[in-house]
Order: sequence, then structure tokens, then C-alpha cells
Amino acid sequence: MSTEQNQGARILLVDDDASLLKLLAIRIESKGYQVTTCESGIAALQLLKNNVFDAVVTDLRMDEMDGMALHRQLQNRYPALPVLMMTAHGSIPDAVEATKQGIFAFITKPVDKDELFDSLAKAIEIHGLSADESASNSNIVTRSGAMLHLLEQVKLLGPTQVNVLISGASGTGKELLANAIHQHSHVSEGPFVAINCGAVPGELLESELFGHKKGAFTGAIKDHQGLFQQAQGGTLFLDEIGDMPLNLQVKLLRVLQEKTIRPVGFEEEIPIDVRIVSATHKNLPDAIANQQFREDLYYRLNVVNLKLPPLCERREDVSLLAQYFSATIAKRMDQKEKRFANDAMHALVRHDWPGNIRQLQNVVEQVVALTPGEVISAQLVESALNSNTNNVEPLSLNDAKKEFERDYVINALKMAGGNVAEGAKLAKRNRSDFYKLIKKHNIDVDTIC
Repeated sequence: MSTEQNQGARILLVDDDASLLKLLAIRIESKGYQVTTCESGIAALQLLKNNVFDAVVTDLRMDEMDGMALHRQLQNRYPALPVLMMTAHGSIPDAVEATKQGIFAFITKPVDKDELFDSLAKAIEIHGLSADESASNSNIVTRSGAMLHLLEQVKLLGPTQVNVLISGASGTGKELLANAIHQHSHVSEGPFVAINCGAVPGELLESELFGHKKGAFTGAIKDHQGLFQQAQGGTLFLDEIGDMPLNLQVKLLRVLQEKTIRPVGFEEEIPIDVRIVSATHKNLPDAIANQQFREDLYYRLNVVNLKLPPLCERREDVSLLAQYFSATIAKRMDQKEKRFANDAMHALVRHDWPGNIRQLQNVVEQVVALTPGEVISAQLVESALNSNTNNVEPLSLNDAKKEFERDYVINALKMAGGNVAEGAKLAKRNRSDFYKLIKKHNIDVDTIC
């Protein structure tokens, strides 16, 4: 791969040897790459939270977190990110084991620059478009490292046939992400059909999904083609799948197994070729425990899970989204775009956004409509935030308890410097119970500092 093709590719270089780190950075930059360096695996994970990289080059032997431990974390969080491993302790068994665990390349020290450059070029060539290009191709407005890595996973999942479950709070953009999966899929030329399972009464949802025959029930005055048939050759997005009644969950499971549907009132089965993407803001494992959701259906739908972060965890996107919504409104109204004063934008960025992107869009719509001139003031933004927050649906008591418990555990770990035993003492819990709480809330202890 030429230097011109490498231009702009971002490399994260990790090594606890400062002098070697500097030398390698100079060498890699000489080939047209953008290089960011850090001296530990923990620091690398912190950088990846808010930055996107095309490849990671890491040393194997490091204090605190070695290269293989870092790689395992990267596999869980950023599975599309290629990792190149360097070590002065190289051997054939090490290389074989590293390859089995998904390491893209195993490079022995002293590093042969040609071997390193060839491995980097192949890694970037195989992994294709940068995450930024993936974002623009998916119609998703973001500069968040977490979102860009999510879109890298979308790019990998698109061509596959697997069912995807998108989880995340209301207003985080689950339908947009589902559409991005569709756009990257082998059925992208087919229709994308969406339904909110919680917005349709249970007695009508079966007819909406599967269709019905004239006279099948009172009010069925003609044949009706359901959404599965409308989505034939494309993607059906089942939003808020957690709200689907149990009796319909049984029928949906059968559809997924048999690849056929039977409209209400019909005797014959109709074959379907539809990709299923579903989404929920609910905790489905909890719903299963409470016998409100079928466990077998959950495993059918949740082959791959993509979790959308709330807007408060991607604050770098707030200004970008606010400007995008303002420009969209101006275009729709055929008006000149209005811009935010600096203190007005600052007020937007520091807000917590319990209603996520949907709430931000509502606030921007409001302040644009009420601004007579070209500049949106901080006073108007603050007023809109105060009135809009009052309309946000509050957390349920159970969700509020979970949120408090998770925050409490994280704070205890922070106070203990990431030491689980010390954190357990601060929380006045035995270590076994404290570990269970960490696991319950999916807390990554390695990133707690």
C-alpha cells in the first residue's frame, strides 16, 4: 500500500519503553500515518473512549496490563480494530497462540521496519474504510469515538445474515442505527420497514405484522398485507420488541425458525426472505426473569447486541448535532441558518440530556423558532432546557435503583483506586457480593482510576 493510501490512517502505539515508543512513532509517521502514543494498556483504553483509530500496535510485556490483556479488552469493545503485537520474547508458540486469539500480526523485537510497515498496510487495507467514512455513509452525525467504533461493527455486520438486537435508552437513535445496518447489508436495495411494537395495541399487532384475510375478524373488510410481506427482500425493524405481547412472541419465534408466516384467516404458509433487526430500551434479561419475555426468542434475536450510548456519554456530539438540526430546519423552512452564541452552545454541551437526541432536537426546534435574528442566545437555550426537561419521562423506580447502585459501585471503586477488595470494604460488602455487583452492571474495573 502506498504512502498516499496510508495518509490519514490513525495508529495507536502502546509501549512502556518511552525511548522505543518515540523511535517507533517517528518511523511510522514517516510512512504517512497519524500516530498517537501512550505508555500503558489502561491509558490506551482511556484514549479509545473518545478517539477512533485504524490499528493498534502494542508491546506484549507491560506492567499493570500486558498486551494480551489489552487485546482481550479491545476484542470485547472494538472487535473491528486490528491489533499488532510486538515482543522481545517472541517464539513460534507465542505467535501461534496470539494468532489463535485474533492478533492481526505478531512482530518480534528488534522490530523490522519493513515487516511492521507491511503488516500495518495489510491491516488497514483489509479493514477498509475509516470509521469517519462509515459514519457519513450511515447518515449518522457523530465524532464520538464510541459511536464510530459502533459503526465499524455495523460495517462488519451488514453483509452477514445474523439477527441484531440494538439496546439503548429512548431517544438515542436506535432506528437510525438499524437503517445503517440495512444500508450496509446484502438487502440494501430492498425496503426498510419499521414498526414500534409498543405503539400498536396487542390485538392489532398480529395483523400489522403478518397481515389478514378479508372477513378474518370484525372490521377486516379487505385483505391486508402485513409488514413482513412489505419488507420482503429487505429489512424489518422491530422497535421496542420488549413490549410485544407474549402470545405474539411465540408466533414471531416460529417465523424466525420456519422463515414463513401465516396471515390471520389464512390456511397456507407464505415463505419470507426478510432480515430482522430489533431494538429495546428495556433490560430483556430482567424481563425474562419476570416471565415477561421469552428466553428462546431473546437468544434468537440477540445473536449480536449493539448498545447505543446515551447522549451524556457522547458530549462531543452535542454541538455537531445541534448545528445539524439547525441547518436541517433552515433548509426545510427555506431560511438562513441560525447559529448558536458561544455561551448558548456551552449550555447545550453541559446539559445531561435525559431525553437524549430526541430531546436535543426538540430544544433546537424550539430555540430556532423563537429566535428573531441570526444568533441563538444562551438565555433562550436555558429557558428551553428548563421547559423541555419538565416534559422528559422520568425513570421507573427499578431503573432509578439500578442507576444509583451502578454509580455507587463505580464511585467506591474510584475511591479505592480500582482495587476491588478495598472497594468492597468501603461499600461494607464482602468481596464476593461486590464482584457480583460489578458483573451485574457490566463495570470494567480496568478503566476505573
